[in-house]
Amino acid sequence: MNKDCALIIFAKAPEPGLAKTRLIPALGADGAARLAARMLATAVQRALEAGIGPIELCCAPDASHPQFQQLAHEHGVVLSVQGEGDLGARMHRAFQRVLQHHSKAVLIGTDSLDLGASALRDAAHALTGHSAVFAPAIDGGYVLVGLTRPISRLFEDIEWSTSRVMQQTRQRMAQLGVDARELPACRDIDEPDDLAYLPAEWRE
Repeated sequence: MNKDCALIIFAKAPEPGLAKTRLIPALGADGAARLAARMLATAVQRALEAGIGPIELCCAPDASHPQFQQLAHEHGVVLSVQGEGDLGARMHRAFQRVLQHHSKAVLIGTDSLDLGASALRDAAHALTGHSAVFAPAIDGGYVLVGLTRPISRLFEDIEWSTSRVMQQTRQRMAQLGVDARELPACRDIDEPDDLAYLPAEWRE
């Protein structure tokens, strides 16, 4: 394991009405929360398989949910809290904190089942020769970002949760002269139509 690269997983507590809310029309609040819990467990398992460094589970609204506590107890992941602000502010704050102690960090959510252990290893390796790495999402956002130093402007004035996120981020990187590598695009599970891409054994 490379102690120089930390892996941060952003996750909402898998509570009905809080997690995967855009899927509630298709799954109901309880079903959406169950799916969120399964995707959280999968993200942590893949992070463990990748073995790129210590894992931090950055939680919202806090770290008290039993699944967060169980993952910390069983796998030794560190728990932290995302805190206030929009997604960009919360991600920047996490990078600021973690990059005080590690030379590089990779941050993911729990929404993409395409993002496997090999992609996480590729991202960590990319940061050896680049200052940033991204895995775009097919819907126009991104499912992974990695940095070797905090860059607040990458996360400011971005239209989060829209199809313009990655495009705006590319423009910002060009303005700032950020040298980045992009990994292959991934699909994420956000909307009811995305449920068709769940593994067959996950469909109930």
